[in-house]
Amino acid sequence: MDGFHQLTKSQYNMAVKIRLARRGRKKMAIYDVVIADARAPRDGRFIEKIGSYNPNTDPASININNDRALKWLMNGAQPTDTVKAMLSYRGVMLKKHLQIGVVKGAITQEQADEKFQAWLDGKEKAISSKVEKIQSAKESVKKAALEAETAKNQARLDAIKEREDAAKAAADAEAKAAEAAAAPEAPEATDAPVAEAPAEGEAPAAGEDAPEEKA
Repeated sequence: MDGFHQLTKSQYNMAVKIRLARRGRKKMAIYDVVIADARAPRDGRFIEKIGSYNPNTDPASININNDRALKWLMNGAQPTDTVKAMLSYRGVMLKKHLQIGVVKGAITQEQADEKFQAWLDGKEKAISSKVEKIQSAKESVKKAALEAETAKNQARLDAIKEREDAAKAAADAEAKAAEAAAAPEAPEATDAPVAEAPAEGEAPAAGEDAPEEKA
C-alpha cells in the first residue's frame, strides 16, 4: 500500500475530521490541529495531532505537517471550515487537487510538483511582504510614540526652566529692593551759608572782636 492508504479497518469505517482542539489559558488559547472521529467531543480524544495554530501572534502562526494532512485528505478526512482555510493557506488543498490530477492521469507528477513549487514561491514572497509591512508599521508606531514622549519631556523641562527663571528674577528684584532699603540716607541740603574761618594774618571782619594777644 502507498502512503495515502495506510489506514486501519476501524478508521475506514468512521467519519474522520480534521479539526482544532483548544488548549492554553483563557484569552491566550492556542489550538492543536488533530485528526479525530467526528463523533468524539471537540476537545476529547483524537487519532493524531498533525500541527498547531496560534492566533495570538501577528501574523498568526500555522504549523502543519503538510504530508500527513495530505494523506488524511486523500483518504477522505473532512476538514472543518477553519482548518480548510488554514490548509489552503499552506497549499495543502492545492496539492490535493494536483495529486488527484496525477492519479487520474491528467498531469504527471513532475508537472504537479512544478506547479506547486511555483505557487509556493509566490506565497512565500507574499508572506515576506506582509511580515515586512507589519514590522514597518510597528516601527512607525514605536517611533511616533518615542517622538511624542520626547516632546512631552521637553515641554516639561521648558516649564521647569521657565518657573526657575521667574523665581530667580523675583529673588533678584527682592534682593535689590532690600539693598536699597538698607542704604544710609544722604543729608538734606540747607540754604544758610557756612561761615568760613579767616585765613591766618587776615583782619577779622567788621563787628568781630580781635583775638586777644598773649601776654
